[in-house]
Amino acid sequence: MSNPHAPDRPPAPDPAPVAGEDAQAVTRTKEPDEPDSEGQEPPSPVGRLAATVERLRREVQKAQAEADGRALIELAKGILVERLGCGPSQAARQLAELTGQAGVTALEFAVEVINQAARDRLSDVTTALLETTDHSDATDPPGKGSFAVRLRTAESGALAAHDTQAVADSLLEHALTPLGAEAVAIWALGADGSLALAGSAGFPAAEAARWRYVPPGVVTVARRGLGERTGQWIGCLSETGLPSIGRSHHPDGGRVAVPAGAGGRIHGVLEIVWPTPLGPQPPQIVRQIEALAELCAHTLETYAPPRPDGDSQPGTLPDLTELMDLADGLHDPALVLVPHLDAVGELVDFRIHHVNTPFLDPAGRPRGAVNGALFLETYPMAAGESELFEQIERVYATGEPFRARRMRLTALVDDVPLAAVADISVSRHRGSVLLVWRMEDETARLANLLQHAQRLGRIGGFEENLLTGEITWNGQLYSLYGKPSSSGPVPLEELPAHAHRDDAVAIGRFLRTLLHHRRPASAAFRLQRPDGVTRHLRVVAEPVLDSDGRLFVVRGAYQDISAHHWTEVALAATRDQLAHSEQRASERNRLTLQLQHAIMPPAQAPLEAPGLRVAVRYRPAETQHLVGGDWYDAVVLPSGLVLLCVGDVAGHGIEAATSMVVLRNALRGLAVTGAGPGQLLSWLNMVAHHLTGAVTATAVCGLYDPDRHTLRWARAGHLPPVLVRGAEATPLPLIKGLLLGALPEATYEEQEVQLAVDDTLLMYTDGLIERRDRSVEESLAQLLLAARTVSPTLDQQLDRLLTYSKSDTDDDTCIVGVRVT
Repeated sequence: MSNPHAPDRPPAPDPAPVAGEDAQAVTRTKEPDEPDSEGQEPPSPVGRLAATVERLRREVQKAQAEADGRALIELAKGILVERLGCGPSQAARQLAELTGQAGVTALEFAVEVINQAARDRLSDVTTALLETTDHSDATDPPGKGSFAVRLRTAESGALAAHDTQAVADSLLEHALTPLGAEAVAIWALGADGSLALAGSAGFPAAEAARWRYVPPGVVTVARRGLGERTGQWIGCLSETGLPSIGRSHHPDGGRVAVPAGAGGRIHGVLEIVWPTPLGPQPPQIVRQIEALAELCAHTLETYAPPRPDGDSQPGTLPDLTELMDLADGLHDPALVLVPHLDAVGELVDFRIHHVNTPFLDPAGRPRGAVNGALFLETYPMAAGESELFEQIERVYATGEPFRARRMRLTALVDDVPLAAVADISVSRHRGSVLLVWRMEDETARLANLLQHAQRLGRIGGFEENLLTGEITWNGQLYSLYGKPSSSGPVPLEELPAHAHRDDAVAIGRFLRTLLHHRRPASAAFRLQRPDGVTRHLRVVAEPVLDSDGRLFVVRGAYQDISAHHWTEVALAATRDQLAHSEQRASERNRLTLQLQHAIMPPAQAPLEAPGLRVAVRYRPAETQHLVGGDWYDAVVLPSGLVLLCVGDVAGHGIEAATSMVVLRNALRGLAVTGAGPGQLLSWLNMVAHHLTGAVTATAVCGLYDPDRHTLRWARAGHLPPVLVRGAEATPLPLIKGLLLGALPEATYEEQEVQLAVDDTLLMYTDGLIERRDRSVEESLAQLLLAARTVSPTLDQQLDRLLTYSKSDTDDDTCIVGVRVT
């Protein structure tokens, strides 16, 4: 938008013709005194006089149109002179050539040059309209620059006008009539919220006089337009029931009331009247009206509403001395803010023009560090958490004051946010804003917090003057005692009478320490309340001595610890029950271990057999309460064969231990039948499946023939034995065999291996090699590596394997070692 106060702008011309009209052409109309084609007699002298008046009116309009066109064309020539660095005649020739090339009128091309040079609000609106407007639309006459001419012509007329009334006439004639509007009113917003009719066109004089002033609080169409940025767009006035200027003449017409603001401040309202109902308007029409409202705002900036005495108030901004004196007279901190505009006239911040004497910065900064600074730079958080800056903008724009209680004021000091709570008051005084805050009383706030803390902690305070007998209790202490405040407090000497008789010794010790020895003391006791309820309380008190060392005041506090007491009781009962449960579990595990060790002791003497050396090792789990189901056996059968086996029952505890005993004894009994290891595992599978609880287990069973030095063996889901021969250690082939107890019946494959002198055969459970972080294959490879080192004796080799075992599952481990001699 062009600045109406710019000193270097040439005087604006009179209004231009309506868009679409050629400024150089006026249609000729037949004079009334000319004979018509039918040869009628000429009119009377009165008719000739009327025809002369009409001709003069058309000539005046033509002269005005030509003057408007010449003014805009001359302005475009001046722009070309400045841009091209040429003379006036050369600029005129250049303008004529460019006009011919563009195929438009000289007036339209001149307006285009002005828009390109101005880069203001009107040029931005015109550019957007040219990109979006359908030029065949009936709302805009044909011609690419028609609405651009209208807007610039209206601007010229407004700037050349001597008052707001002339501005209204120019807007209606050049910009609004082509849109179908019939009347326009320009309202000025007063500091008290009132509306004054600054100018109007299209209304009868009597109607405009009746609406000269609208008091604050009266809801009209214009006042509704102040509430929203886009204003009020009313299709039919009669449907709203709102009063407004010209309602009796245009009751069913459309209305538009758009706020007229500039530089972040709303100066008034532009109200436009259509004679017929108004439908939804395209965006280009909305933008034109918003641009016209901003043009009115620049005019209203210097509008002087009439005083009751008929004079006018000065149109310039008031002297800030008066407002600064007002701020200095306040007892609360106050800031005088003046608007800070950017290069294009938009409000971006407020400058702190003055701080009063009681000013106290929330961050503790001195007055000099705040005075003269920008508001958002001083209080950047005002634009975020509290929206204080947004409220200041709204007050400056509308003039409506703002009040808020307990709003946060946050300042940044060394990048650290410091916050305070205050009651806020914001008001506008002419072109400035007065911001006043009242900091919350810190003492009262802390006292309130203390009361809440005492209530939540069920704490009551007291003070007793031993010289005067005066006792002070707070309300929470009366609540703890179950007494009304009208009954009066209880002296410390009467405390035993309100306590349980079993707590008399503790109360007496507390009083002696406090009153006789004059030292701080505390005691826990049971309070017998008047309502029959017993509460557990703790009293803490300290003596206060005078300058002579005499006791004269005792102060302290009571706390209700009933919930804590009963929690301790419940915890004690839980601890007793837990200790009893742990004792029972420990006794059960002890009996289980005794059972396991009785059948299978951790250390066993070597088994002597012809041509064979057999050794066994059993290592219980490190976690004593996890009794496992690992088992082993090595026994010479009546047939002379040697039974060698290891197994692992799934699970832990007494159930696994008893299942292990059943399987071990069952296998010993089945082995005397002379059956092979595969048949023995088939029978043992039936035993495991039909045991109570469906026990599952793994096992390796072998029968060694001392005469032939052969070992027949079978496996049931267990790892195969390892054969150590010389410096090599290899596992036996993984023959088929399902784990015990999985199915009612199962068959097991057998294999025979020929052993030589000094061969060592290792049978073991998974507790020897099992690791949580590695696969079974990796763990078995480490066992084979360790087994290659042959020790002098079999016992030493088994002990070495147990020592260097890398198992980390804390499971039982069984090893049966067989060395051929």
